[in-house]
Amino acid sequence: MSSATSEKDTVGSEARAIAAERLTFFSDAVVAIAITLLALELPLPEGATSAELLHSLGDHRSEYISFLISFVVIGGHWRAHHRLFHYVTTLGGGLIRLTFAWLLMQVVMPFATKVIGEEGGFEFRFVFYALVQVIALTLFLVMAQQIRRHHLYRADTPPELFGAIFRGVGAMAAAFAVSIPVAFVTQWAYACWIVVPLVASLLFRFRRRPATAA
Repeated sequence: MSSATSEKDTVGSEARAIAAERLTFFSDAVVAIAITLLALELPLPEGATSAELLHSLGDHRSEYISFLISFVVIGGHWRAHHRLFHYVTTLGGGLIRLTFAWLLMQVVMPFATKVIGEEGGFEFRFVFYALVQVIALTLFLVMAQQIRRHHLYRADTPPELFGAIFRGVGAMAAAFAVSIPVAFVTQWAYACWIVVPLVASLLFRFRRRPATAA
């Protein structure tokens, strides 16, 4: 009887691991499509001469810069997701619903990129883009919390994994959140996306150094 129960538990564990793996593969595919859609939205330069083509490239520079920013941002989302879900072995804690909500934000990203790349109404365009990032990053933090809370990860998961994710993703969420009110003051609000995570990283290293020395 115990042998049958053990075998049933093993089969159940394997099924849950497969389900988690399928969700990860699906997420990877959706993120890949989102990145592809970014490129499809890029405007083509127009002109009969090289000078006209270069001038057209300059006219569309905001769209190209927005593409590069979003490419890096989506890549960051995927990297964090890949890093965390590499250790996930089972589903629970509403993880499927949270993942689909997170994927929705990834799919909206090409549209948000197109919005922020247009001219005029800077505050609205910037806030919309930043808000998409805040929602996506917050959803990811909730996913990580649920994975840790319900022990949905492998036994060999590095103990520092969740702390690193909460710090890194939390800093990025704070950066986008802080940039929203700043956008109503200056168009240099983009700088928050770099400055806030950098300051957070430096503060963490500064606080960690005395503890290490002690």
